[in-house]
Amino acid sequence: MKDTNACADDTCRAPVSQRTQVVDAPGTSATVKLKIDDHELNIPMGTTILEAARELGIHIPTLCHHDDLCVAGVCRVCLVEVEGQNTLQASCAYPITQPITVKTHTRKVRQARRHIIDLLLSKHYGECYSCFRNNNCELQSLAKEYGVDFFRFGHPEKPLYEVDRSSYSVVRDMNKCVLCRRCIRTCIDLQEVGVLEAAGRSDGTTISTYLDKPLGEVVCINCGQCINRCPTGALRAKDRTDDVWAAIDNPEKHVVIQTAPSPRAGIGEEFNQEPGTPMTWKMNTALKRCGFDKVFDTNFTADLTIIEEGTELILRLYKNLVQSDSSQPLPQFTSCSPGWVKYIEHFYPEYLPHVSTCKSPQQMFGALIKTWYARMNNIDPANIVSVALMPCSAKKFECNRPEMRDSGYKDVDNGLTTRELAQMIREAGIDLPEMPKSDFDNPFGTATGSGVIFGSTGGVMEAALRSVIEFVTGKKVENFYDHANIIPVRGFEGCRYAELQIPDEVGPVPELIQHLVPNWDWLKGATLKVGIAHGTANAKKVMENIKAGGKFSECHFIEFMACPGGCLGGGGQPIPTSPEIRAARARAIYAEDAAYGDAGKARKSHENPAVLRLYSEFLTNGPCGHKSHHLLHTHYTARGKYIG
Repeated sequence: MKDTNACADDTCRAPVSQRTQVVDAPGTSATVKLKIDDHELNIPMGTTILEAARELGIHIPTLCHHDDLCVAGVCRVCLVEVEGQNTLQASCAYPITQPITVKTHTRKVRQARRHIIDLLLSKHYGECYSCFRNNNCELQSLAKEYGVDFFRFGHPEKPLYEVDRSSYSVVRDMNKCVLCRRCIRTCIDLQEVGVLEAAGRSDGTTISTYLDKPLGEVVCINCGQCINRCPTGALRAKDRTDDVWAAIDNPEKHVVIQTAPSPRAGIGEEFNQEPGTPMTWKMNTALKRCGFDKVFDTNFTADLTIIEEGTELILRLYKNLVQSDSSQPLPQFTSCSPGWVKYIEHFYPEYLPHVSTCKSPQQMFGALIKTWYARMNNIDPANIVSVALMPCSAKKFECNRPEMRDSGYKDVDNGLTTRELAQMIREAGIDLPEMPKSDFDNPFGTATGSGVIFGSTGGVMEAALRSVIEFVTGKKVENFYDHANIIPVRGFEGCRYAELQIPDEVGPVPELIQHLVPNWDWLKGATLKVGIAHGTANAKKVMENIKAGGKFSECHFIEFMACPGGCLGGGGQPIPTSPEIRAARARAIYAEDAAYGDAGKARKSHENPAVLRLYSEFLTNGPCGHKSHHLLHTHYTARGKYIG
């Protein structure tokens, strides 16, 4: 396989020291001398004072700065004193281009920072005890760090703004906003959605939507990335834990929960564990002690998604390449990310026919819970409460979409974020890291390594390729890739393009899909072209490339994820987030996949025995058959209108 990094993340989100290029020429140098708090060093020209201080282990407080975002320098909390300059300088936005001497903790600096924090508090209405960011609020931490013991410049006595609860996913409370503009930079620069903007000037500035409309009425894609970067409680996910507790406490309700892989790789951070500490099996025990009747693995339907989506891709290829039927156009886009689906609905609706009709694993699970599972266990679906633990705030919107009721009921009743489940576990008096391990419940406790890696960018593509390679060649994917690890589709580049050469020798069509295609002769020697993008800013690059007739337009299959890093960087994951934290979570996911292989368990979706049982007992028409289409797929017309 050949892979090409087509377009990486916007360079404005890389640290200055990594993105500045200085060309050696006569009379110039690539480094510059810096003295900071009695430390002397040579640093790359263009490095900011803040970056240099961090390299030396010198703490400078920040508020508007975030490792994922462009430099803003608006809060001024990171002020330092530069010798020879009358005014203090924002260290996050000061690139060093000549030798300077910096003091980071003089009396003048300390007083200025304290006054800035006092001014921020004078506009920040809220009571810390009832705030979901209590003990994880950057403003609260700064107030403690700088010894704030009274409100020097006053404090709001009542809220000035009505809390916006119009969205299924995100709650906005501008009374707690400190105008750091992280949410704006996240929405405009990181995601390129552009829902939020600064309105007004001076002390009349507010963070607003278009025409100050409620969030539920604008083109918000519900990704929740603004929540993950907000330093206070001005943005939060809409919490439904009270509804879940009420269901658990109701003896007439049968409450089941499905858990996705990314929360299991991230929830440990809520309990002071290092990022990337896996909690899968301990969390199963904690959930049962919380009172859930059954704990299931979303990876089961991730495997099911691969079978359905992979079959759909094969059918699209066959129709386009053999039958010259373009009614289901290529490339096929993944549909697992509800934030991405919302993005394409808003910004590229003409491309909706390219989106796979497959529901996400969450929604496939919900449909099966209230049909197959209910029938097997003789439970009235009306008494089943289906809960989904997801890393994603957009999943809350997804489960409330009107089309997600193919079981005859609301397929998934409530979506919980990783943060919300952590709070439930704490409420139950459970110390998660100390829990014994336990397995998932049947019949949805059997999954594969391919289901696990769905959580990382490139994971859906890798899982699909593992199965497609074996479907077409009749050989083990390990014959082509060591330990079935398809490395070319892994990584955190913003966009990735890869090519897979299908050999001239192909195998027989597997029994599971023999009714759909007669043979693989039409694929002999063909080149399968695939693409991957994570974060909607990168999705936009790929879509514009497709519109311009670029190389992504030649792809057959493209994986899109709305969130940076994929699901492991979702808007419902623990706060804070950073490239390093997301990379640690990814390592946990891939380690769990490898552990499946080490334990002799299946790592390919089509080898999942529980999924095969599902097809033999329930979805008897096979993948993309009539029954699976009814329960597991949605349908769009060429105009993008949902038709059933």
